This record gives sequence, C-alpha cells and structure tokens, in this order.
Amino acid sequence: MALADKQLFFRLFSFATCLYYQAHPSTPTSLLSINVPINAFFFHCTTVSISYFQSQIPHLSSCTSPSDNWRSGLRPPPRDDRPQTEDVKATKGLEFEDMFLRRELLMGIFEAGFEKPSPIQEEAIPIALSKRDILARAKNGTGKTAAFVIPALQQIDINKNKIQALLLVPTRELALQTSQVCKTLGKHMSIQVMVTTGGTTLKDDILRLSEMVHVLVGTPGRILDLAGKSIADLSECPVFVMDEADKLLSPEFSPVMEQLLSYLPKTRQVMLFSATFPLIVKDFKVCLSSAPPSPNQLNAL
Repeated sequence: MALADKQLFFRLFSFATCLYYQAHPSTPTSLLSINVPINAFFFHCTTVSISYFQSQIPHLSSCTSPSDNWRSGLRPPPRDDRPQTEDVKATKGLEFEDMFLRRELLMGIFEAGFEKPSPIQEEAIPIALSKRDILARAKNGTGKTAAFVIPALQQIDINKNKIQALLLVPTRELALQTSQVCKTLGKHMSIQVMVTTGGTTLKDDILRLSEMVHVLVGTPGRILDLAGKSIADLSECPVFVMDEADKLLSPEFSPVMEQLLSYLPKTRQVMLFSATFPLIVKDFKVCLSSAPPSPNQLNAL
C-alpha cells in the first residue's frame, strides 16, 4: 500500500471509529490489543463510503488547517536531531492533526516538541478516542506516556467539576513525571491536574480535592485511601489508565486495583500500558473484556 493510501486509511479509520462510538455510545466493546513495534492490533470497522469521508475530513479538520496559521505563535523547543531507533521511526504517516484533536491540545503537543506521532501513539490514540479499552505494549522512551495522556485530555470537559481521568503509576517519581506531561500537553486547555502519592499527609490532598480537579495522577494505595474515605469522588470518572501495568498488577498491588475499579462507573474506559506483559496482565485483560477475546488477541501477548 502506498504511503498516501496508508495516510488516507488511518484518517478514515480514526474518523469512522470516533463517529461510530459517538453515535452508538452504548455499543459494547472488547479489549483491544496493541503491540508495538509489531503491527498487531485488531478492530472491526463497518464498510463506509470513502467519498463521504474524503468530503468530510477537510471540513472537520478546518479548525486545525495550516491556512489558519495558528502554529506560527507557538514556541517549540529546539529540534531533537539525535538518532532514533525503529521503535520511534517506524510510523505509517499519520499526523496529530489527522486525529481531530482540540486545537488547544494540539498547541500543547507541538510546544512540547512533538512533531509526529510515534508508533505507539499512532496506533493507540485513534482507538482510545473511540473510547475502547486498550492493552498496549511499548518500550520506555517511545512516547508511551503521551499515548494515553493525549486521549485522556481530549475527553475532559473543563466545565465539569469532577475527576474525569485517573492515571495510576507504581512509584512517586513516575507520578510526578506523568502529571508534568499532563500539565505540559494541557497547558492551553485550563485542565486542572493533581498528583498524589504515599508518604505525605492527607491534609494537602483534602484541601486540593475541595477545588476543581479534572485529572488525578497517583499511586494505587494513596488513591484507594482517598476514594475509601470519600475524599476523591471517582463515580463519574470515565477514563482509567494503568501505566507500567505489569507492576500494578503484581501480587503487591493487584488487590488494590480490584478495589479501585469498584469506585469507578461501570462504563469506564480502561487503558493498560506497559513494556512487558506477564501472565497476570493477560488474566486481568480477560476479566476486563466485555466479550470473550479472540485467539489472535490472546496470542498478541
């Protein structure tokens, strides 16, 4: 398939999945496996009119059209000219503008120095925007964090005073890094991000949660403590992300994760990201699936 055809296909696929799940929000979806750099992800897409989507894409993308010159005032960091590995270079040609993201989010993406999606971002973001559950494997340093932060921020309603995205990580250091990525990419969106980890008093968290918080980043034990004490209300949090899922589903954290899920709405979207997937992650994946996974999906692990 020619590069232009691949770019058109992914534009159409992104648009079609977003439209379908917006029109059919109650449609049950099974867990989607993404395995990068191996091109193994599985989806079902209804046959649509190519000419229709070709006519609609320019219209829907007009808010981010280069002719608007909206990128001229951005100040991205100096270009990174260091050699890149195939984990980062082996893309299909999809652009961030092709994903129908909010302009404010695109501004944050480009000012953070992102030029084009990495393979994991290219595979995961369009599917995540269709609100499907995702199980994704990618090495560290390949843009994994942005692959779940971008769709999480895209789904935030800044006028709603509720926690709308819960991002779980196993360590305090990673929580701080992830929250900073959220703030950097969402700097033009007025999104309120809070980070909480163990080892500190609850007083500051209680005061912070009395104010508006859209995205909550933290370690499982602390967030379970906040939810269990009715300090953090997760009842309307539709996005649940586990980074380094192999560690979060270890025997140390697994009971906590199961308890945390009980505080979220049943219609939540679950995204699991990790560099490796042991059998315990596979078992958790089967439990999450709303439909029995196909043999291909299981073999992708």
